[in-house]
Amino acid sequence: MLNNENHWLNFIGGEWRDSATRIEVRDPSTDTVFATIASATLDDAEDAIRAARKCVKAGALTRQRPARRAELMYRIGQEIRKLVEEGAVLASRENGKSVNDARDEFEEAARYFEYYAGMTDKIEGKSIPLGEDYIDFTTYEPQGISVQVVPWNFPVSICARSLAPALAAGNAVIVKSPEISPLAITLLATACERAGLPKGALSVLAGPGRKIGAALVSHKETNQIVFTGSVPTGRSIMRDAAENSVPCVMELGGKSAAVAFPDADLDQLISSVRWGIFFNAGQVCSAMSRLLIHRDIYDEVVGRVAELATGLSIGAGKDNPDLTPVVSMQQRDGILKICDEAVEDGARLVCGGGAVEGLPGAFVQPTVFADVTTEMRLFTEEVFGPVIALTPFDTEEEAYELANATDYGLVAGVFTQDVSRAMRASQALDAGQVFVNEWFAGGIETPFGGNRLSGYGREKGQEALYSYVRTKNVAIRVAR
Repeated sequence: MLNNENHWLNFIGGEWRDSATRIEVRDPSTDTVFATIASATLDDAEDAIRAARKCVKAGALTRQRPARRAELMYRIGQEIRKLVEEGAVLASRENGKSVNDARDEFEEAARYFEYYAGMTDKIEGKSIPLGEDYIDFTTYEPQGISVQVVPWNFPVSICARSLAPALAAGNAVIVKSPEISPLAITLLATACERAGLPKGALSVLAGPGRKIGAALVSHKETNQIVFTGSVPTGRSIMRDAAENSVPCVMELGGKSAAVAFPDADLDQLISSVRWGIFFNAGQVCSAMSRLLIHRDIYDEVVGRVAELATGLSIGAGKDNPDLTPVVSMQQRDGILKICDEAVEDGARLVCGGGAVEGLPGAFVQPTVFADVTTEMRLFTEEVFGPVIALTPFDTEEEAYELANATDYGLVAGVFTQDVSRAMRASQALDAGQVFVNEWFAGGIETPFGGNRLSGYGREKGQEALYSYVRTKNVAIRVAR
């Protein structure tokens, strides 16, 4: 909720609450402060836990028929859709992304609620045969209090991605919003409030992660943790979770590779590069940050990727350009440092690699590096910016070995017209999701999550719902 000073509040236990301290929110296209939000305190975090526990104990979501909960979920989706235009402008301003992309993000958030509304009354157990002297069955119960730590790159969509199935299953949710882009996410709380979500079923707190986030994830009343973000932060959260034996869903990013074979449709490939690495200025955990190209088509593809990159329009999100700023000046400087190191390591800079002259904000040139080898940092570490690393290969086996030669395993892709090769690739690539001939193929209905340092557990699709429930078995001896 917004007051008349362009100052935003936290949503705690069904009430909007201010704080004595504020977080400044910057427009990354100009690096200027345009709004503030209340910075939550430890008392606020405790109040959110208390309200959530009260909601769970009262069965505010679980004692009603699941069909009624489904109706509530549909209403939330409808209320989100009413906020799309307002939210798109706000999200673009605080995050830097284009207004069109921000609009799509709110539409996607509404779709999550609509999708999981349809599953609310279908969380079904099963009967297990043990012989005529027994009746045995399973039921699913909500985890309880789900603490969800949301990243800054797609805060509205990623929040809805976890919030919707959690509420559908009957949990109470506490969202720790990202300090760097905490405003648009508050509109989800507005939508939930307007739809009639019971008090305590949702709290949204902005505040320092090392203080507020840490207090929430380590709290003895927390029953589940959902986190999307960096590996170091994820490790810290998992250590806290281990103390209380709390289950987690972890999505920790990636260094994902696409593999292009000689029979690839190059127009299709270049279109996927456009979205795979330059969408949202490359700030996507599942970005196509590496492109492995068969040597027979290597020079042609390098040339076409460079032509794509140098032809992109660059500007503030309000103007809907092809490439927007990254989220902050700090993020920009970190990306440029990695680019400088790549040149020092011997990678061939084809285009980009620097800041954008004439623009005052956090802009990074669309950047293409060729001849990137496995020993380079650019090959193995996530950049989280509009920077793609191109590497040649000679054989199919070498391609898969290169694709798997990082500590991550979030997504991967293959471009080929050979169905048998595509199937071999889908088995050989160590990733939670494999795209064939289109990067970002799939949708809300398809499970998403990674292997190895990319985390564990799955979001999206029917499979995600079962992260938010626990199985109970009931075994009955029948008297004779």
